[in-house]
Amino acid sequence: MESFATKAILDFFIAFGIVLGGAMLGGIGAVIALQPPTLTMLNVAKSLKIWALAAAVGGTIDPLRVIESNFYLGNISPAVKQILYIICAFLGAHLATELVAWICRERG
Repeated sequence: MESFATKAILDFFIAFGIVLGGAMLGGIGAVIALQPPTLTMLNVAKSLKIWALAAAVGGTIDPLRVIESNFYLGNISPAVKQILYIICAFLGAHLATELVAWICRERG
C-alpha cells in the first residue's frame, strides 16, 4: 500500500512527464514535417495539459466518483486526498507547460 505522499509525488511527475515528453517529441515531429518546432511544442504542451492530469490520477470519471461517493457517505478524508492528488497532478502538468514555454521563448 502506497502512502499519500508517494502517490502525490508520482501523480506530479507522471503529469509532468506526459506534458514535457509529448512537447519534446512533438517538436521533433515538427522538425521532420518542416514546421516551426517552438510553436508546435507550445501548442502540444497546452493541449496535453488536461490529458496529463487525467492520466496521472487514473482516468477522468473514477476520481470524481471517489470524491462524490465519499462526500455522500460523510467520509471527508478520502475525498480531500483525491482532490489533493488532482492538485498535485495539475501542478506537474502546469509546471511542465511553463517549462516548455520558457524553453521556447524568443531570443533576441
